[in-house]
Amino acid sequence: MKQYNLGIEATLEILGGKWKALIVCLLMSGAKRTSELERLIPDISQKVLIQQLRELERDGIVGRINYHQMPPKVEYYVTEYGKTANKIIDVMCTWGRENIRLRKLQGEDINLLEN
Repeated sequence: MKQYNLGIEATLEILGGKWKALIVCLLMSGAKRTSELERLIPDISQKVLIQQLRELERDGIVGRINYHQMPPKVEYYVTEYGKTANKIIDVMCTWGRENIRLRKLQGEDINLLEN
């Protein structure tokens, strides 16, 4: 039996790490192909992206559509269950923007590139 000391441990197990929350955030706006995600997250390797997507899929946060065509086409999307994480993702984005604003006020050379 798996046990957690705090509920946040279960959240971090699924959305923790450098990339998962970012991937989910990008997919909240609609389904995307692997190549689209690679362009939107230039610092992630294809191997790590695929690994993170598989883990998110295993945890029921992300779904995958396989199109039977040549060349093969795969799209990833946020599942209904995954959409329940939207509040968490929004709070993280808001906190991050505020954190960057404060760091700028303290003189740090930092910038936020948002659409």
